Amino acid sequence: MPHFTSSDGLSLYYEDEGAGLPILCLSGLTRNVRDFDHVAPQILQGHRMIRMDYRGRGQSDYAEDFATYSLPREAQDALELLDHLGIKQVGLLGTSRGGLIAMGLAATAKDRLLGVAMNDIGPVLEPAGLDMIMTYLGRRPAAPDIDSLIQLRAALTAEQFPNVPLEKWRHEISHNYTQGDGRVELNYDAKLRDAVLAGGADGAVDLWPFFEAIAPLPCALFHGVNSDLLTAETVTEMARRMPALRVASVADRGHIPFLDEPESQAVLADWLADLDEAAA
Repeated sequence: MPHFTSSDGLSLYYEDEGAGLPILCLSGLTRNVRDFDHVAPQILQGHRMIRMDYRGRGQSDYAEDFATYSLPREAQDALELLDHLGIKQVGLLGTSRGGLIAMGLAATAKDRLLGVAMNDIGPVLEPAGLDMIMTYLGRRPAAPDIDSLIQLRAALTAEQFPNVPLEKWRHEISHNYTQGDGRVELNYDAKLRDAVLAGGADGAVDLWPFFEAIAPLPCALFHGVNSDLLTAETVTEMARRMPALRVASVADRGHIPFLDEPESQAVLADWLADLDEAAA
């Protein structure tokens, strides 16, 4: 399995498949490369798809110093992966935390980006969504097994995610957690919670300049209409500040859309076409 070594000595897992214009996929806070399985068939139709496990997640090494579980360090890891692969520029698809990293790179390393697509994330992070994340971040679930946790996930999200098949929750749960001896274990470093708390989990930093730094690169946004982290008001303001922004308003989805929804796939196709045209 492919790994590369970060400049501070961690072995970080990545996947690299397909051919064509490279698309770097960065996952959510506690997640890993499997975040993009549902959308991979679409991206791989004519594009090279690269994804990585952040430090402390999935198949990557855990850091001795949890302070390195930070947006700047994870952005640096992403750039080091591109250097390892000899890739100068990519289109970046970022889910939640991955979108925050994308905005940071737009402000600090824009020359490495061909465009940015963000999955249910923006410059304003709603307190309700942040509070929800902190209810589970770094805490081992009480469920005794994966099957029980799948049922619990489906029940707790039924209002935000109506009519989602259990198999879809099974895919998510089985990759973000592992089965221990009579209990479910996290598939990431629990100290990620300490890092988020130490770094400030209240979304107080003004992220609008980071978002605006993306322009004039092709930019797309996938918004779960039922999201508790990204509101319709924020989406409207994002579109006002960036008139060329492509927006998918995804019905019956909260934080975060799976990206295989018709609304998501239509906007993703347009964004990929924008990238191809700009690179031609």
